[in-house]
Amino acid sequence: MKAQQQSLFYLHSAVLLFGGTALFSKLIQLPALDITVYRVAIAFIALFILLVAQGKKLTLANQKEYGVAILLGMVVGIHWVTYFASMQMAGVTIGIISFFTYPVITVFLEPLFSKKRPKLKDIGIAVIVVLGIFLLIPEVNLGNQTTLGIITGIISAAFFALRNIVHKNYFSHYSGPHTMFYQTFVAFVMLFMFVEVPVSQVSQQDWWLIVLVGVVFTATPHALFASSLRHLSATTAGLISCLQPLYGSILAFLLLQERVSIISLIGGCLVVSAAVFETWSVSASKVKEKDKLS
Repeated sequence: MKAQQQSLFYLHSAVLLFGGTALFSKLIQLPALDITVYRVAIAFIALFILLVAQGKKLTLANQKEYGVAILLGMVVGIHWVTYFASMQMAGVTIGIISFFTYPVITVFLEPLFSKKRPKLKDIGIAVIVVLGIFLLIPEVNLGNQTTLGIITGIISAAFFALRNIVHKNYFSHYSGPHTMFYQTFVAFVMLFMFVEVPVSQVSQQDWWLIVLVGVVFTATPHALFASSLRHLSATTAGLISCLQPLYGSILAFLLLQERVSIISLIGGCLVVSAAVFETWSVSASKVKEKDKLS
């Protein structure tokens, strides 16, 4: 298998596993915060073993980067809690679609770091996303679990977008496993005191599922994703990552018998299409800028 083909296999495997993560919000009989805490604890241990086995350094270059690592861990911890909470309230398919507003949210958060205003095209895409979300919402009422789940999913997307921007600007010189090693540790330290169900009361079945989601669906896909970038462009990685809602929806249908309405599917197509287009257009504009400079 050629290096590029192997990287594509790694990337699709990572995105499939990322999509499958959402299923555990329904399979594990624990609150979203508890799932997150136990998941990151298992992932942290798995990443520690991986880094030590590879002979990698666990330390960071300077004190400033430890501060960035703490910020990233806090942000990603909130993202994971709200991500699982969204799935529990709105269902896997709707929750993932809500989360995939993050590429558009990223466009409006990046100016805070780059001081560049969003383009008219980006505003147009944002309008399409809002329309898609509107079609997903069953009723404008916070008492409705699906509506609340969609809002929670968008909040999760905002924190995920913030995490990606901070990582890109201040932490991208570290590998995926090294980065996630610190993020999982900080997230655990920040959240474990709020756990509702103590370790002793977690069922054996839930423990097996927690180990599965922590090792196979958290540590493994992040390592695969990082490995795939060695021979693939960021454009390819970004576009293939947009298949996550599709993979997640198919798995939810096959394993959880979860179905959504035609209107919700149309809304989902609008949101995901906007995410794909935004990912492609941002990457394409960067290529054009490089060509001009060369």
